[in-house]
Amino acid sequence: MKGDLKCINGFYVGLMVMLYAFTVIIQLEAASETKTCFVRKSPCFLKKQTCPKQCPSFSPPNGSSKACVIDCFNPICKATCRNRKPNCNGKGSACLDPRFIGGDGIVFYFHGKRDEHFALVSDIDLQVNARFIGLRPSGRNRDFTWIQSLGLIFGPDSKTFSLEATKAAKWDHQVDHLRLSYEGKEISLPIGDSSVWTHQDGYIHIERTSDINSVLVTLPELAEIWVNVVPVTKEDDMIHKYKTPENDCFAHLEVQFRFSRLSPNVEGVLGRTYREDFQNPAKPGVAMPVVGGEDKYRTASLLETSCNACVYVGGSTSLDKIEPLLLNQSTVDCTGGSSSGIGIVCRK
Repeated sequence: MKGDLKCINGFYVGLMVMLYAFTVIIQLEAASETKTCFVRKSPCFLKKQTCPKQCPSFSPPNGSSKACVIDCFNPICKATCRNRKPNCNGKGSACLDPRFIGGDGIVFYFHGKRDEHFALVSDIDLQVNARFIGLRPSGRNRDFTWIQSLGLIFGPDSKTFSLEATKAAKWDHQVDHLRLSYEGKEISLPIGDSSVWTHQDGYIHIERTSDINSVLVTLPELAEIWVNVVPVTKEDDMIHKYKTPENDCFAHLEVQFRFSRLSPNVEGVLGRTYREDFQNPAKPGVAMPVVGGEDKYRTASLLETSCNACVYVGGSTSLDKIEPLLLNQSTVDCTGGSSSGIGIVCRK
């Protein structure tokens, strides 16, 4: 009889534990936000993705270091966590002077020229240009350059957006060095983590990812762009021998792109690296593999769409009629080994 009671008690205890665990799981899922992929040609079309408990929100509250993201071309169709600032070791990034990691996962440098503009991405309905700043110390035959601003042209009506790091003699961590404008009008984005600005036309959404100097720019169904403003530090200056002047800290942008769709003919310094037929000319084994293309990608201004290799047509051709590239854009960090992300191998 006592043995039967023990079995019964054990059964009820086990049942209570299972019910408690089930309740906790339900609560966690209820607290996590969800999104559904509506990209028709993606493997995750109409599949709902729920944020992990480690990052339950797409727009987390103040102080959160990670946000939830979905990738409609992720083969396992699961939402993941990512840092809220650019990952300079991830695919689609452009940092330093400037160091790119392409859609193929290969690291390369593109120096361009100071005070000139170059197309980073040129696609049928999206163009992203960059203005380079820099200097050339005595005895050097090439400019040191950094990305100072971005110019975006997108959508069926060729909307324009620009984002720049404002010039500063000395870097002040308590000053916002970001200037934003949409369709030629400056945007007033309140200081404060998670502060947002959305235009009524629905083409663009901007969210601060820290109190100052960092934002996430979202172009729905086109791209997400993480941006951070940083100076050239004294340590950088000593290591690389930039010889920056006393009256300019060369505030510049760290950038990372995540594209929702691209056409097979996408061009640009960075855009071309997403093409299936692209053969990266970066030499393996070289410490700083420099890739050219200044003449192909130079534009007349920050918001000019014409260059020798540009393909932007103002969105007049619908991408629905074009087979898009399959974009596996899991964050890659090649500092931790040869294999990173989902099905991505880091190469030197």
